[in-house]
Amino acid sequence: MDRNLKRRIHSRSRGFTLVELLVVIAIIGILVGLLLPAVQAAREAARRMSCSNNFKQIGLGIHNYHSAYKQLPTHGAGTKPFVGTSTQFWQDSNFGNWMRLSYLVGITPFVEQQAIWQQISSPSDPDFDYPPMGPTPKTIEFDPWATDIPTYRCPSDPGFGLPALGRTNYAACLGDSIRQLHNGPWNLARTVQTNQAQGSAIKATACHRGFFKPVQDTRFRDCLDGLSNTIACGEILTYLGDFDSRGVNWRDNSRRTPGDLAVEANPSACQDKLQAERPRIWLSEWVVDVREIHGRGFLWADFSPLQSGCTTILPPNRELCGAYNAPGTTLVCGMSSRHVGGAHVLMGDGAVRFVTDSIEAGDSFAPMITENNRPGSRSPYGLWGALGTRAGKEVIDENL
Repeated sequence: MDRNLKRRIHSRSRGFTLVELLVVIAIIGILVGLLLPAVQAAREAARRMSCSNNFKQIGLGIHNYHSAYKQLPTHGAGTKPFVGTSTQFWQDSNFGNWMRLSYLVGITPFVEQQAIWQQISSPSDPDFDYPPMGPTPKTIEFDPWATDIPTYRCPSDPGFGLPALGRTNYAACLGDSIRQLHNGPWNLARTVQTNQAQGSAIKATACHRGFFKPVQDTRFRDCLDGLSNTIACGEILTYLGDFDSRGVNWRDNSRRTPGDLAVEANPSACQDKLQAERPRIWLSEWVVDVREIHGRGFLWADFSPLQSGCTTILPPNRELCGAYNAPGTTLVCGMSSRHVGGAHVLMGDGAVRFVTDSIEAGDSFAPMITENNRPGSRSPYGLWGALGTRAGKEVIDENL
């Protein structure tokens, strides 16, 4: 047989038939379908690791700050623009920040953000003569407050843009009570810390049991339970405009009771306002107007619980709930995340742990600690509440 003919016959015998090609394509499709969830899970695992690393950087920043200044960065620090006046601290001003700056402001030079710190501590805006430490945190014209700092953001959280300014996913742990979180021991004008404000001081001493005490100096030595047994900061998600109950709080003034807020008597008071078919979504007709800056984590520079604070009252990924007030602070503000099943916490010693939604959290319907409780009262919120208090003398014998 002719040699060229043999070569042509042999080359034809090596080709694919249409059926074989379709089978190969089908197999490839099945493999892609099987591998895609694994790839997505691997990407989320990488984002979760990056989130944990950000928290470790914040922990190092807090420890380096304490080494430099012998105290924690104050959560509720800054300047008072109108000393001696009766102006309320929540009113915005370009002449000072009313001691509304979060702990994240103080640690900026300790987390590789010296340039931002320089802008904050010595503003040089040609259009306005801002004072050192800048204006109140809602001032969008002040560039540092509108800057997203990568170290303060979780890669798994897609939140971006207005009405938020600079977002954050890492909040100061304020303990297991919401009483007087907006004032600390001060009066509303931030002018008096004793005498007339004695009532505020009593409430702050009794109720501010967290690692950070708002509008007060705190030191490592105040953490009598041990740094490794106390949560310093917790992860929070930022609001996406989707009525997610973890990202915007229920603010219904009808929930007030004489003397106390209903949420202080029952932290789960808002559960009946969640949709039955989507239990993490509010009944939208009752939720707060979110066209303004009222979403979770919208202002990294603002010390308010909604923006950069968290409590260990309800377990991770439970709803935000609170009646309306001008400072926006009378709310249960727990931890949350875009990760599956829980959220990261930063312990006082700098360790980062992942806490699941199912952590033992005592009675979520129990009243909060107030100034009427005995000093050193045990947290009503189980292991979760104990981890959030710095000097409760609780013995923690469980591994997170």
